[in-house]
Amino acid sequence: MQTLFAQQPYYNNVDLSLTGQGLYYELQQKIQNASSSFSYNDNKDSMKVTDEDPDNSNKVLLIYGYNDSDGSCTTDRSRNKNKFGGGNCEYNREHTFARSNADPSMGSANSGSTGIVADPHNVRPSDQKMNNNRGNRKFAAGSGNAGTRANGTWYPGDEWKGDVARIMMYMYTRYGNRCKPTLNGSGSLQPGTDMLQIYLQWNAEDPVSDLEDQRNPYLENAYGNRNPFIDNPYLATIIWGGSAAEDRWGIVGVAEFAAENINVYPNPTSEVVWVSDNTSFPVENYSLYDISGRMVMHNAFNTSEKKIDVSNLDTGIYLLELIAAEKGLLKRL
Repeated sequence: MQTLFAQQPYYNNVDLSLTGQGLYYELQQKIQNASSSFSYNDNKDSMKVTDEDPDNSNKVLLIYGYNDSDGSCTTDRSRNKNKFGGGNCEYNREHTFARSNADPSMGSANSGSTGIVADPHNVRPSDQKMNNNRGNRKFAAGSGNAGTRANGTWYPGDEWKGDVARIMMYMYTRYGNRCKPTLNGSGSLQPGTDMLQIYLQWNAEDPVSDLEDQRNPYLENAYGNRNPFIDNPYLATIIWGGSAAEDRWGIVGVAEFAAENINVYPNPTSEVVWVSDNTSFPVENYSLYDISGRMVMHNAFNTSEKKIDVSNLDTGIYLLELIAAEKGLLKRL
């Protein structure tokens, strides 16, 4: 598969031919090299860069937030950068992987604290009351806006679920069993792994945003490492399986179909695309990417009717990824 994103030079010494646990350990060794002096207090300044609202440089975006115009500070999606603090309508530092859910706990978060409790990949700005509402609640499946769900769990919101999943994957990769996702989630495990299926699903359903993309370049310099699952969500698919996420580097680690066995028609079209397959591995899922390489559609095929409705998409060139159990193919539309 090919996309229009380039692999970052940071990964030049990472063996990306590895899969499963081999790639997990390779990335773990890479991202463990980070600053030991970066403090919890440093996050106050770094968040103003990493979480700056891409549409307003005077504001930061607040994780779990969703509405700036409903009259409630708690639900705010953005806030003035200078409104940091613990008071009403101020924002503070949210540990996405909750401190007390680590094993052992990350401990107290004091201004001079360093190490795991200060890791900026895990710390995001949040309205102080929203942060308190979340507390250390475990994440769970859901839909809509952020909030509590059954059994005292927490849904991060449709806009933030991919961010959360990629943070959980980073924390488990960097800190191993101390931040095992089974301790900070609910639901079933992906077979044969320690990764929760819900995080793999969120990683695929909610592609990387412009906000996430601006985090790694700054933190590579200020902190010393990057979150690999932001740079390429498909790394999670290679390591843990599950829902196929966006491959931003074109390193799909599966064999391609024989092109003559797959027919996509009509092409071009402005209405419906049909897929005809005559292979030993029938096409099961598809992803559609725009010309910038961003996923705009992902779904499973109905086994009796393999069609894709593109009538709501803007006119242009798209890349269609067709996926079976063991193979993948890219087509241009």
